[in-house]
Amino acid sequence: MTEGRRILHIDMNAFYASCHAAEEPDKYAGRPTAVAGSPETRHGIIVTASYEARAKGVETTMTVMQAKRICPDLLFIQPDFALYRTYARKVFDIVGQFTPLVEVVSIDECYADVTGSRLFGTGIEIAKAIQKTIRDELRLPCSIGVADCKFFAKMGSNLKKPMGISIVDKSNFREILWPMNVSDMHGVGEKTAAKLHSLGIRTIRQLAEGNDRTIERAFGLRGLELKAYANGRDDRPVTAERAPAKSIGHSITLPQDAKSFEALQRVLLNLADQVGRRTRKHGVVGRVLTLTIRYANLETFTRRITLPVHTDLTEHIYQTAQSLLQSNWREGHAIRLVGITLSEFQQKNPTSSMSVQTSLFNAPEEEAKFTLTKRLEKLTAVTDALRNRFGEDIVVRGRMLQPDDSNALRNHRSRGTSLQTDQLYDKE
Repeated sequence: MTEGRRILHIDMNAFYASCHAAEEPDKYAGRPTAVAGSPETRHGIIVTASYEARAKGVETTMTVMQAKRICPDLLFIQPDFALYRTYARKVFDIVGQFTPLVEVVSIDECYADVTGSRLFGTGIEIAKAIQKTIRDELRLPCSIGVADCKFFAKMGSNLKKPMGISIVDKSNFREILWPMNVSDMHGVGEKTAAKLHSLGIRTIRQLAEGNDRTIERAFGLRGLELKAYANGRDDRPVTAERAPAKSIGHSITLPQDAKSFEALQRVLLNLADQVGRRTRKHGVVGRVLTLTIRYANLETFTRRITLPVHTDLTEHIYQTAQSLLQSNWREGHAIRLVGITLSEFQQKNPTSSMSVQTSLFNAPEEEAKFTLTKRLEKLTAVTDALRNRFGEDIVVRGRMLQPDDSNALRNHRSRGTSLQTDQLYDKE
């Protein structure tokens, strides 16, 4: 490739399973393993599998029972997100030794702009050095895409796994990417791919050469953006700064369907607690709350509400979610999953309460709300400090002490997702 702009995408291979193999090689290295929740609950879904397991047919999203039938000698491992965060920090630190321009996308992938890192060699030489260093120091495999834009780098890192390095740039992307199905294109989900197929667009080449008006009519500006990427037009920068969260949410699949409103109250409180905790860590306050409900028949609905004022308080989040659930309650319908998301953030002003503003037209009532909110904010600041130092369970609300499966939301070691990159920077 010509040595102009040089962008890498580093994608860790079977990251969760690889972390366990690196941490306990005598137990897991070179063996078919799968990271999954408890086989006794609905959380018994394969999150990721080692390449030894994949070679025997084990795939992500399989149930534990399905995977066990396919691979009887499969070793199951409980998720340990504290371990994954520890290794992720080390990976990003290694990449950061070659360039300060490292953009963390998720717990197991990042972009790196090495255009100004010629001291370390060409783009391919830097990719090889990063891959070798991660392998030698951490015993972790990764694949790397070397490109002149972020889209090509991301596509390149998917071409050879595990431990592959692929170059995709203006000189070869038509030969490498254009024959691929649009469903394999980064940024194209299942529904978008199906709609593209219905328009007769099945390959990336057909998208790249597609009619602008047809694509825009079907997908809006997002469709034209995808077409631009397919043609190698992508000038997005690699941004080292952590982007502010657009939304913060938690959800839980219940081990048993909930059939009563009372059974979900502790679940809502635990969800609101964690959404509030993460919102406050970001130093923002949100104004739109979304409640997600999935019934036993897998029917899913969401309800959104705009709050009167911005907030980051668990009590406000919980009360609003509770009210939303109550007003949309379907008697006799069993619920399988519940989620709460807060969005439309603005920075919190640390010197004044942003949660309640007094009104001249209803002064006594508003003054009481303002006073209560200030007290809640002071109390929350104290309890957050204690939980940051001594752990999530050191001080909780009384109702949260009662036994409930949703209490597991407070266990950041066993609970998490690859996209919760804000928790990468928390102290364990």
